[in-house]
Amino acid sequence: MADDLKKELTLIDVFSVATGAMISSGLFILPGLAFARGGPAVILSYLLGGLVTIPSLLSMAELTTAMPKAGGDYFYIMRGFGPLLGTIAGFSSWVSLSLKGAFALIGVGAYLAPVLGMPVYLIALLFAVFFVLLNLAGVKEAGRLQVILVLALLAILLLYAALGTERFQVENVTPFFDKGVHAVFSTTGFIYVSYAGLTTVMALAEEIKNPGRNLPLGLMISLLVTTLMYTAIIFITVGVLDPDSLAGSLTPVSDGGYAIGGRVLGIVITAASFLAFASTANSAIMTASRYPLGMSRDRLLPPLFGRTSRKLRTPYISILLTGGFIMLALAFLELDLLVKVASSILILLYILANLTLILFRESKIVSYRPSFRAPLYPYLQVFGILAGFFLLVEIGSLIIALTTAFLFLGYVWYRMYARKRAQSSSALIYVLERLVANDRELASGDLLTELKDIVVQRDELTIDRFHHLVEQALVLDLGEPLNMEEFFHRVSDVLGGHLGMEPSDLFQKFTARERESSTVVARGLAIPHIFVDRENLLELMLVRARSGVIFPGDKVVHILFVFVGSSRERILHLKILAAIAQVIQNPEFRANWGAARNESELKYAVLLTKRTGR
Repeated sequence: MADDLKKELTLIDVFSVATGAMISSGLFILPGLAFARGGPAVILSYLLGGLVTIPSLLSMAELTTAMPKAGGDYFYIMRGFGPLLGTIAGFSSWVSLSLKGAFALIGVGAYLAPVLGMPVYLIALLFAVFFVLLNLAGVKEAGRLQVILVLALLAILLLYAALGTERFQVENVTPFFDKGVHAVFSTTGFIYVSYAGLTTVMALAEEIKNPGRNLPLGLMISLLVTTLMYTAIIFITVGVLDPDSLAGSLTPVSDGGYAIGGRVLGIVITAASFLAFASTANSAIMTASRYPLGMSRDRLLPPLFGRTSRKLRTPYISILLTGGFIMLALAFLELDLLVKVASSILILLYILANLTLILFRESKIVSYRPSFRAPLYPYLQVFGILAGFFLLVEIGSLIIALTTAFLFLGYVWYRMYARKRAQSSSALIYVLERLVANDRELASGDLLTELKDIVVQRDELTIDRFHHLVEQALVLDLGEPLNMEEFFHRVSDVLGGHLGMEPSDLFQKFTARERESSTVVARGLAIPHIFVDRENLLELMLVRARSGVIFPGDKVVHILFVFVGSSRERILHLKILAAIAQVIQNPEFRANWGAARNESELKYAVLLTKRTGR
């Protein structure tokens, strides 16, 4: 069974998946319903929705570049808060994206039914089967289609906006706040599902090339383009349509196309609507299917859902599950309720994203190494959290109650299945342990190791004999000041007991080696190393001397790499010394070494440092 997913998605793919997931129902169906709630000021609701999303986008980008794994927002929420919230977040993201895909397929059916003379449900079902098969073929093929769909869609919408300016009627947007200023905020909560495309990309993080660059850049471009497109298209639509006909319309932009350019433009906009719904349905299946995969890897779902195709390396069981759920949901969609619940779940996920980033930043975990860092921390995150809660209140108590009921189902599954199987290590545990006992070895070592392995894989760090030596190394973290002889006595006692050798012999070799030439090779750094008469031996000890070890000449050393090796291992010995030299030349190393709070973090300070000259 192949566990890894192919890295096939580029910057244009990231942009296309996110944009295609956002520009569909949010533009081609919701504006009429939103106009009935907010009046002409609905334009501000869409603009406000984009602005409120910025903190969550930046937080999700940082977290996902630190943990570019299938499951996206679920994966980092799980690592931040543990398996209970991880289970709820995973189910929430999967259901919300799947329902968004089902809704998009209904849109496809609604627009094609008059042309094909077929029932809406049958058309939606056939397209669901098509997109499931496409995603089974591979993410690269699905991504290529997504790029074509999105670029064609944007071109048509730009034509609509350009032609619509000539038919714009100012009286249609006056009075601008005819529903009141408060309606702007409640409508923002209603249409917030329009910005769900960001979570879709997070689910594909494991399959993105160079995620540190392509993920945040693609997301930021997508949000900017989508927000401007929403604002411009809805502004034109409100200005060209009679308010009574726009309010409650399920085809507002198509109606605007007929009003602006007659039958020809109306047909073109109808085609654009089809492209939008098709791209959303495709991206929904593509991304929602990664949530069962990620949850299965963490044992929150049965192992069956973690299977990937050996040949195509696609999560075929998760794709089939998602496709089947969408097909069942097609017959049970209630539009207004669906939009509200989907929006409230999305807002909760964005709140959790901001909270998770704060958790990881404050945990000071040395192996938390995002390749993109959100600016203006923590002010943007606090703003995103407060804005999210404000929008939840504006949506209404009934929807909050329904959303809570759904979250409770996730809790029930956790209690019945996942609780006994999932690992409990999380950044939250790490923070709490820091508050209780800052100097003790922390129980959340599983999280540190997992994050370390992710960084090694993401940055393609060198895994060689030196890497394995560091992983197996002995570690001393000394608090009191020592002179050289005291230090070598301490080291010899530990190594002698570990290797089954006489400590006094090791001490004599260390001191004799130091008399030959100093092993202090740089400011604050020494590499004491000796050879012994034993076959196939190469042992490393990492030592941090917080108060310093005083070597001859009053040289104070805080970082020490201690080696004991067989005399026949001299060539390998030199290679290890070269690897150490490459590590210590990286400016980040000393800062991470000094900030490490336990033995594991001292090792990771070495392992996660990129070696210069490689």
